[in-house]
Amino acid sequence: MKQRKLGTQGLITPPIGLGCMGMTTFAGGDIYGKSDEKEAIATIHRSWELGGNFLDTADMYGPFLNEQLIAKAIGGNRDQYNIATKFGVEIDDSGQITWAINGKKDYVKKAVERSLKNLKTDYIDLYYLHRLDKNTPIEETVGAMADLVKEGKVKYIGLSEVSSETIRKAHAVHPLSAVQTEYSLFERSVEGRGIMDTLDQLGITLVAYSPLGRGFLSGKFQSPEDFPENDFRRTVPKFQGEQFQKNLELLNEIQRMAGEKGITNTQLALAWTIAKGALPIPGTKRISYLEQNIAATSISLSQKDLDRLESIIPISTETGDRYNDMSSID
Repeated sequence: MKQRKLGTQGLITPPIGLGCMGMTTFAGGDIYGKSDEKEAIATIHRSWELGGNFLDTADMYGPFLNEQLIAKAIGGNRDQYNIATKFGVEIDDSGQITWAINGKKDYVKKAVERSLKNLKTDYIDLYYLHRLDKNTPIEETVGAMADLVKEGKVKYIGLSEVSSETIRKAHAVHPLSAVQTEYSLFERSVEGRGIMDTLDQLGITLVAYSPLGRGFLSGKFQSPEDFPENDFRRTVPKFQGEQFQKNLELLNEIQRMAGEKGITNTQLALAWTIAKGALPIPGTKRISYLEQNIAATSISLSQKDLDRLESIIPISTETGDRYNDMSSID
């Protein structure tokens, strides 16, 4: 795969990453169906073989189990991978998630040491604040993150799910390389709110999580009952009742276009995300899906193609809320 710059500070990555959240249990359960460690590790290894060495995780996934899995998967090949992890959803000293958001300076230092230990590394390539701590000035949090860069524990920094105002304040303290948020054909609010314009102006890359609409764009789910039992998507407004059916009608149009091009829905959606300048990090724990996703990086879409896709689902399209509770964490 061709390489690209992530931000303007020097980080070089492939045009697509691998979201690892679903590879381990989350708070005692499987968020996207049953996880299997052996299969997850094989997927990470196959990604590397195909040039996909950018892995996305967070300390709260597990908690800690996801970072530990990545450490096990990459073994003695640490320098061949770019690892992005996140902090900020508070985890107490007994390893329990409190669900408070903590961006205080002392917690930043505690969290990074914990992640370094779990990842079995002495540096993190990209370190994100997972969610904004509304009780702590962003300048304090980013100042502490900047200290980690000076100490060599972190190479580059980013934020997740923040406004343009917060991005500008943070970037003035220390340059951001990335801002991560949900972004897909079914979730374009980052464009509508002007956040993408802000990122373009400041030279910050948008890292798109859930670029496949949490799997919906695969076409695998034709009714809410198709989601596995206990799958959290069963609680998401976007995937319930009448809204699900409306979204399915839009998906059918996307599927028609993908069929004309001889590619899958997911490849079309990922190619669109890449063409928009974002770096998608689709999550999967299966090699077959990973290979399909990476193949999307070689698909070129014309402006006519982009216009057609965006006419199917304009920014103003109501596709349903992303969360049952908007304070939820991804």
